[in-house]
Amino acid sequence: MFTGIVEEVGTIERSQSSNAVVELTITCQTILEDMHIGDSISVNGACLTVTDFTNHGFTVQVIEGTEAKTYLNQLKQGKEVNLERAMSGQGRFGGHFVLGHVDEVATITRIQTSDNSKIVSIKPPSHILDEMVQQGSIAVDGVSLTVFKLGDKEFDIHLIPETRKSTILNDKRVGDYVHLETDMLFKYVHKIVGKQSTTLTADKLKAFGF
Repeated sequence: MFTGIVEEVGTIERSQSSNAVVELTITCQTILEDMHIGDSISVNGACLTVTDFTNHGFTVQVIEGTEAKTYLNQLKQGKEVNLERAMSGQGRFGGHFVLGHVDEVATITRIQTSDNSKIVSIKPPSHILDEMVQQGSIAVDGVSLTVFKLGDKEFDIHLIPETRKSTILNDKRVGDYVHLETDMLFKYVHKIVGKQSTTLTADKLKAFGF
C-alpha cells in the first residue's frame, strides 16, 4: 500500500532482460535508510519487490505479467523514476490509497503551462475513464493527483510547483507514456453497486413500493 507521495526521484543504473524477466538497478539515497530484501517499492507507480540493495541503490525484477501492463521494460540507463516506500502505519496519510497495481498505460496528448501550474492532458483506454470522476483521485506514474477535468476521451491534471520539482512529471513530453491507477475506493463501490443492480428485479421493485 502506498500514498502516491513521491519520496525521491531515482535513476536507472542498469536494465537487463533475461528469461522473460527485466531486472532494474536504481540508484537513490533517501529510501535506502531502512531498506530490506523483500520490501515493496513503488517505481513510477508499479509495486516491485527489492531483490538486492547496496549503499547507493537497489535492484527489482519486472516479471512478464507486470511488464505487459507497464512501460518499465522501456526504461533505459539514465532515465529517472518516481520512488516511494510502502506506507508506514505510523506516518501521516498525505495522498490517497494507492496499491501500486498499474491499471493501464496512457499517453500525454497536450501540455499547457501557466504561471502557477502545468496542465497535462492524458488519453487513457476508454474503460479507464469510466473508473474516474471529476475532482476524484488518480495516480499518475505513482503520483497522487486530482482529476481536474474529465472529458469523453481524455482528462486533465494540474501540476503545482512542488509536484513539478519533486517528481519526474515535469519532464514528461507530449507522446510520453504514463502509468495510471484509478482510485481503489471507487473500484470497490462500483463493484458493489454493479452487483446490486444486476440482482434488481421487477418483483423486488414492487416489494420496495415502486
